[in-house]
Amino acid sequence: MRCVIARFPFELTKGGVLESMKGIKPEPVTGESVIIGRRHYPVKQVGQVITRQDRRDFSAAEVLRAMTQLGFTCRALPKAAPLGIPGSLQHASAMLGTP
Repeated sequence: MRCVIARFPFELTKGGVLESMKGIKPEPVTGESVIIGRRHYPVKQVGQVITRQDRRDFSAAEVLRAMTQLGFTCRALPKAAPLGIPGSLQHASAMLGTP
């Protein structure tokens, strides 16, 4: 499959990506990730390995798009849980204290 990453065209195949990532130890995942084989790789690490470019040259979205089109499972950055900010009624009640 032909895809463009960092304004350069690449011919990527699922087998080629699997072969490129073989033997590569995954870095700790702190954001978006790609599941290749049974391992979770950060998107930027995968992009660096398959394109041989610096991580600053491409965006995570470009690599996510390419990996999704190749059939890999991609995980987005989990959204933070709401902090439970009290509304005005709860705030007033907390200021009055408990009976």
